[in-house]
Amino acid sequence: MIITEEIEIQSIVVHNVGNKLNDEGIRFSKSELRTDESINDLLLTYFFSPFKSNEYYNLYHESDLKLNEVYSYVSDIFDNPEALFDQSENLAKHLYEQSIHPKVRGGELYVVYFHDCIVDGETMDAVGLFKSETKETFLKVYPKNDGFVVESEAGINIHKLDKGCLIFNTEREKGYKVSVVDNLNKGGEAQYWIDHFLHVLARNDEYYQTKNVLSMCKKFVVEKFPEQFDVSKADQAEMLNKSVKFFKENDTFGMDDFAAEVMQAPDMISSFKSYKTEFEVENGVKLTDNFDISSAAVKKQSKFFKSIIKLDKNFHIYVHGDSQQIEKGFDQVSGMNFYKLFFKEES
Repeated sequence: MIITEEIEIQSIVVHNVGNKLNDEGIRFSKSELRTDESINDLLLTYFFSPFKSNEYYNLYHESDLKLNEVYSYVSDIFDNPEALFDQSENLAKHLYEQSIHPKVRGGELYVVYFHDCIVDGETMDAVGLFKSETKETFLKVYPKNDGFVVESEAGINIHKLDKGCLIFNTEREKGYKVSVVDNLNKGGEAQYWIDHFLHVLARNDEYYQTKNVLSMCKKFVVEKFPEQFDVSKADQAEMLNKSVKFFKENDTFGMDDFAAEVMQAPDMISSFKSYKTEFEVENGVKLTDNFDISSAAVKKQSKFFKSIIKLDKNFHIYVHGDSQQIEKGFDQVSGMNFYKLFFKEES
C-alpha cells in the first residue's frame, strides 16, 4: 500500500515522445518543469491515484540486470538526483526505440523524483515514469460583458493516467520494488510499455504466491478435477467455495493443511500436488508450499471464483454451501436433465 500524504515532488522533467514507426521523433525539454504548490498537488493526484494494487514487480534482464536500460538510468538518478535531467533524456530515447507498434500513440513522458514515499510501512524515495497519450476536451465558461462565453480546450484529465511506473529505492539488487499501471492499451501494443520499455517480472512475494496458488486451485477444480474423478458441477462449485474459504479464514498457506481440508480424499490430494508441477511449467511460475496469505490478492482473485451452474439459457444455480443438498437426475418423459434442491427456508 502506498501512502501519499507526505510525498514531495523534488523535480520533474517532461519530454514528448512520438511513434518511431511513424517517424514522429522526440521533442526534448531544455529545462526542468517549474511548478507551484497547487500544481504539485494536482500532479500528485494525477500520478498516484491509479496505483491501488498491492501487486509489485522487479526490473529484470535475462543475462545481466545492469543491461536493463531503465534499471541503469534510474540507478544513476538514485545515486545522484541531480542527474535526473540527463537521464530523463536517455529514458525518452529508450521509450522511443520501443514505440514501434503502429497503434502506439505519442505523448508526454514525465520523469519525476519523489521524496518520502511510504510503501508498506517503509519510507523511501522513488522515481516515477508516466506517459500521457490521450487528450480530452474541456469547456471553459467565463463572464464577458453582460453575459458569458463558452470555449473549448484540449487537456489532460488528472483522474485518468494512461501509463505509469513507480520505482522505489529499495531491493536494488533484485531490480527494485516496482508498481506499474497501463490503463490504455490492452492489445499487442500494450507490450511496449510493460514488457519492452520497463521489462519487468512479477515480484515473488506473498501477493504473487497467493494469486498464483489460487489460480492453480481454480484451474485444477475446473479442468483436472472432472477429468480424473466422477464429480458433478455441484461438487466443483463446492470445491471452489472451500478453496476461497480457506484463503479467507487463514493468515498462512500450507500445502498439506490446504489439501487435507479442501481435497480431503487421498487420491484427490495426490492429484492436486502432482498438478502443482504441471501448473508451474505451463505458467512459468515457482510456487512454494508455505507462505503468508495476501488478503489483497484473495480479494481480487475471489471475484473470479464463480460457483455457478449454468443451465441452458434459462437458469443459473449459485452454490454457496453443501453440494449434498443438490441432486441431479434425468426425466424420461421430457428427455431432459433436472436438479433437485433441498432447503428448509426461503427468503
